[in-house]
Amino acid sequence: MWTDKPRGIRVSQQELMCKKSCGFYGNPAWQGYCSKCWRDRARAPGAHPQDSRASSDGTPVTFSKFEEKKNTEKSRRIHTVRKLFWGNPSSAKPDPIDIRISPLKAYQSLEPGDFPGFLKVLRSPPSQRLQSRCTAFLNTMEAYHDLPVQKQSDLVQDFYQNFAECFNGLPESQVHQVMEHVEKLIMTRLHKWVFCHDSCDDEQRDLTLQRRIRSLNWVTPEMLEVPFPERKTGVTGDPFLPAITAIIEVDAKRAPQDKLACVSKCCHHIFEALAMSNSEPANADDFLSALVYVLLKANPPRLHSNMQYVIRFGLPHSLMAGESGYFFTNLSCAVAFIEKLDGPSLNLSPEEFEGYMQHKRAPSAGHRRKQVAKSSQHLLEELKARQESLDQGMDALSTQLHQWMETVTAQIDETMATFALVHKEIRAQSQDSPNAEERGSPSPAQTDC
Repeated sequence: MWTDKPRGIRVSQQELMCKKSCGFYGNPAWQGYCSKCWRDRARAPGAHPQDSRASSDGTPVTFSKFEEKKNTEKSRRIHTVRKLFWGNPSSAKPDPIDIRISPLKAYQSLEPGDFPGFLKVLRSPPSQRLQSRCTAFLNTMEAYHDLPVQKQSDLVQDFYQNFAECFNGLPESQVHQVMEHVEKLIMTRLHKWVFCHDSCDDEQRDLTLQRRIRSLNWVTPEMLEVPFPERKTGVTGDPFLPAITAIIEVDAKRAPQDKLACVSKCCHHIFEALAMSNSEPANADDFLSALVYVLLKANPPRLHSNMQYVIRFGLPHSLMAGESGYFFTNLSCAVAFIEKLDGPSLNLSPEEFEGYMQHKRAPSAGHRRKQVAKSSQHLLEELKARQESLDQGMDALSTQLHQWMETVTAQIDETMATFALVHKEIRAQSQDSPNAEERGSPSPAQTDC
């Protein structure tokens, strides 16, 4: 039966990790792999993504030679692009003196998030060659903006990797900070050329996802088991409103790091709202359910395009590990859950789910009262279990207290008996002392003699 299916969102920490067990976060967009493993898998010598795509979408095999010729032409253009701003392979390695050593001290003094300071250092004479590389790369990418978006993604990721090699003398954390500034510099300018590119179906996917979220506007927090603050806490309105506002702001940003910052801000607001609703720290299931609720209420514009933009042009370390990687992975899981949402996930029969989807019925006050009653029953059962545990603890404490009182009473009796004996001996000694003094003192006659 439909009621036998586990309700709600249940994603373990292990399911969020890369399928190759490399220790980084995976992503549904990469079929469960992290960005590094996914790119290594796509660039494997035996991989033929074009052939598999052709066979899966029904393209005749007779066009294989045409596809091979077209791919050869694309590869030639990519090689030309790389040659324009990287030079010949023999000269691709950066100069060890004027690039790696001279500017490093200036970059070490940069504070996290100090983008104007980074621009100032990049425009200084010691960093002139680095600035020239950035400018050449940007000009070349704009000139070849009609390349497929995946090729553009490969070029940007190759640029990140080669540019980061210029800072090998810095600690890894500082290299990440510098590369975040580089990403913001590059992608702020390339955003209009590569975001929602004509060579992909991001725009169509955005419309599909937006219609899907709009069709689920009837889903209530009780159906998702999202905890809300009680009335006695004094919280009025929707406690998730700051999170809804933050996730909508993603589309207004241009750099992938800024978009990830909005996602992290949204998730932090969710944890704050859950903290007001629960006396205990929020678990992963509560967080993911609340994130789904926030997405359904916000219906963020161009959500699919923004996520793909971050995946294609964001720094790998931002998505593979750390807080931003964890939050973005949960965001991808929440979107995947919304796309596959069905009745059993909301504790509804298939007929009820279809009725809501076709707007033939709406969550009534009785249905909400039923959901509240079920939640209250669950809470009462939990309170009953806690009361039983408390009673058992009180019985154990009472037993321990009784034993302690018996032990203390016995010790007091023993002490009193000992004290009586000691007191008796002291009195006996005090009575014997005057007699001894009388016997030991000489008489007056003896003294005269």
